[in-house]
Amino acid sequence: MCTSEQMQADFEKALRTMDDFAAGEASVQKAARKIARALDELGIPYTVAGGLAVAANGLERQTVGVDLILTKEGLAAFKERWLGRGWVERSQGSNGLRDTENGLKIDSLTTDGKPGDGRSCPFTFPHPETVGERFGGIWSGMRMLDLRTLIELKIASWMTAPHRPRDMDDVIRLIKIHSLPRAYSAGLHEYVRGEFDRLWELAQVKDQYDE
Repeated sequence: MCTSEQMQADFEKALRTMDDFAAGEASVQKAARKIARALDELGIPYTVAGGLAVAANGLERQTVGVDLILTKEGLAAFKERWLGRGWVERSQGSNGLRDTENGLKIDSLTTDGKPGDGRSCPFTFPHPETVGERFGGIWSGMRMLDLRTLIELKIASWMTAPHRPRDMDDVIRLIKIHSLPRAYSAGLHEYVRGEFDRLWELAQVKDQYDE
C-alpha cells in the first residue's frame, strides 16, 4: 500500500517528467533523437510514429516508448551496425529494441506489417521516405510522421484492435485541435474514411468542459 509520502514523491516525479517533456528533454525524446541520429548516419529511411508523432502534431501527451516506421532492410542494417552499442534486442530476432542508455523500449513497425491487430487492415505501414516530415523546435533532429498518415494509421489501428481506445481518442482530439473539415477524409485510405466521418461527428460535440 502506498504511503502519503510515496504518493507525493510520485506526483512530484510526474510533474518533473511533464516539464522535461515540454522542454524536449524527457528520456523518451532523448532516446528518439539518439536513434534518429544513428539512422541518419547510416542513411536508413525512418519515421518516428506513435505517441511522439501525436505530440509533434499538436496533441500534447506523454509516452514512454519510441515507435519507428522502418523497412525490414533498414532495421536489419541498423541492427548489424548498432546492436550491443547502445541498443539491444528485447528478444532474439524481434523488431523490439531497448535503448540501454535511457532504459526505454523502441518498437520497430516495418513496412511489411499492418497496423492494429497486424492482420485485418488491408494496407501495410507506408514506406518511411513517403510520409515523414522534419519538424522544428523540440522535435528538431527527428523525422516525424505527418498528420494525414498519423490519422490514417490511428484509425486503422482502432478499427482492427478496439481494445486500444487511445487511438480513437487521439484522432478525435487531433480533429478538434486542427479544426479538420469533414472533407479531410477524402485524402485518407478508403478503408478508414467511414470511421473518420464517425469520429469527426464525435469531435463536433461540445460538453461543459469545452466552455
